[in-house]
Amino acid sequence: MLATSPAQRYETVLVAGAGDVGTRLARRLAVEGRRVFALRRGETPAGDGIVWLRGDLTRPETLAGLPKIDALVFAPTPDAREEAAYRAVFVDGLRHVIEALPVMPHRTVFVSSSAVYGEHGGDWIDEDTQPSPPGFNGRVLIEAEAWLAAGPVGGVSLRLAGLYGPGRTQLFDRLREGKVAVPRGRQVYANRIHVDDAAAAIACLLDIAAPERVYIGVDDTPLPIDELYDHLARLIGAPLPPDGPAPAGVGNKRLSNARLRATGFRCAWPDARDGYAALV
Repeated sequence: MLATSPAQRYETVLVAGAGDVGTRLARRLAVEGRRVFALRRGETPAGDGIVWLRGDLTRPETLAGLPKIDALVFAPTPDAREEAAYRAVFVDGLRHVIEALPVMPHRTVFVSSSAVYGEHGGDWIDEDTQPSPPGFNGRVLIEAEAWLAAGPVGGVSLRLAGLYGPGRTQLFDRLREGKVAVPRGRQVYANRIHVDDAAAAIACLLDIAAPERVYIGVDDTPLPIDELYDHLARLIGAPLPPDGPAPAGVGNKRLSNARLRATGFRCAWPDARDGYAALV
């Protein structure tokens, strides 16, 4: 069924981990007239038609009094790139927030990552490809996905590719400073999705009938890294990056969004070259 004609619209949603993507999603849902709660650990803003809550996913005692909701979006960000921090947030934190809810949600969307996939020599990858995470982050996410899928909370995992968009322009700075190298002529691919498209994809998966357990969230156009970075360098008037090794711990692959597109979802920015250009 197309996302534009959902079988079920969940009217009360909690976004647990309302960082950049989560806040964009919460605002989108509020504009649609839904009752939206957004949970974050730090200071909470006001307005936007969102009910802001404060709590720490790693400390279950701070999650007391969560509201009754129809659907949950779990989209936290660890505060350190360490296995213990990832496990505390994605495995324990997911369990803590679900156990703190007064009733089980009908739909839970877990914001995961394409880090669960490893090296594939530039081949196309989809949701049926066996995960082979090269790092602890991917391994922890797979564990959290499996826990969610085994539970009674309508679990759906969205494995997002590399995010870019407003406020995520560090790559421009690195290009200007000459701190970027690319594997030239070796067809090593970059996979990206604009932050607004990521939020829209989560919103889509909240409502579609009979979703699959896993989706890949990526735009329509995987690009060789040298082609993408050369394009960005020309956009900002920076020198073209020199030849160098591929990014470590990522793996060369082309991610397919065919399953997500089959829901009726379409990226507003199907090609990262255009999405980045809009940021300049």
